[in-house]
Amino acid sequence: MKTPAYTRAQALPEILQNRIAILDGAMGTMIQRFKLSEADYRGERFKDFPKDVKGNNELLSLTRPDVIRDIHEGYLAAGADLIETNTFGATTVAQADYDMQHLVREMNLQSAKLARAACDKFSTPDKPRYVVGALGPTPKTASISPDVNDAGARNVTFEELRAAYYEQVEALVEGGSDVLLVETIFDTLNAKAALFAIEEFFEASGERLPLIISGTVTDASGRILSGQTVTAFWHSVRHAQPLAIGLNCALGATLMRPYIQELNKVAGDTFISCYPNAGLPNPMSDTGFDETPEVTSRLLHEFAAEGLVNIVGGCCGTTPDHIGAISKAVSPLAPRGVHGGFFYKEAA
Repeated sequence: MKTPAYTRAQALPEILQNRIAILDGAMGTMIQRFKLSEADYRGERFKDFPKDVKGNNELLSLTRPDVIRDIHEGYLAAGADLIETNTFGATTVAQADYDMQHLVREMNLQSAKLARAACDKFSTPDKPRYVVGALGPTPKTASISPDVNDAGARNVTFEELRAAYYEQVEALVEGGSDVLLVETIFDTLNAKAALFAIEEFFEASGERLPLIISGTVTDASGRILSGQTVTAFWHSVRHAQPLAIGLNCALGATLMRPYIQELNKVAGDTFISCYPNAGLPNPMSDTGFDETPEVTSRLLHEFAAEGLVNIVGGCCGTTPDHIGAISKAVSPLAPRGVHGGFFYKEAA
């Protein structure tokens, strides 16, 4: 018997074929607007925790769920179809920085439940809303040495990453995720560990949810940090048969455009997602980035007019105002055409 998540997700490919879907915007940017203190992050439960936890945004799903709920609902009210869970750093590898590895399952489960409740609140028959279980890159990389004097050194293994991601995926799906998103990929080997864990979970659970894969081009070289071009990156992850492939973070839309154009050429049978930063960092801006909603939405309108995208949203520096403006800007335009391809795979 199929789960509700499986049933909901079956409609998503058809939506992407008929209109451009809207992903939400930045979580960290919005959390910063609340100006939370160390005590806010700790709450009563962790008031005596021996290590500082301010900045551990995933912990807020446990200690300040009202903040995370408010952010989700702000993006939904602005028109988002897809809401990412507050789980970018909710792996044992990332949480080791705070000595909170033991909370990872609970963080993912509660984060997914918060997003699920928000999406259910705003969903209508004409506009269903989807929970996107977010898997971030971790602060450790399997491909790059942390020691400039030893190119062969590594501070994490593939198996450690796989196990961490499996635990995350299991809780995200249990909490109500409709889609899984491996995002902000700067090390393809890390991403492969996540994809391996996802496939392992799909086989163990007997169901498959749609998968979105989003890489990060870090500079004008046109490569992700571990050295691959966008085309090489696509060919190294396409075996996972994602619903969509895309790019996010590091760059604003203007600088990201040639790499989305490159994806458009090589990934003809797969939907394309794009959620750039709000331009370049700008400490004088209230979001920390220089693009207003009008600028970001105009640029993504141009992407849509060129027939490059199926899913658009925002990364660092974007807010519900950005997402609302993006939604209005692309709504009159047709999505990028996709012929054949994965779309959705029935469980065996």
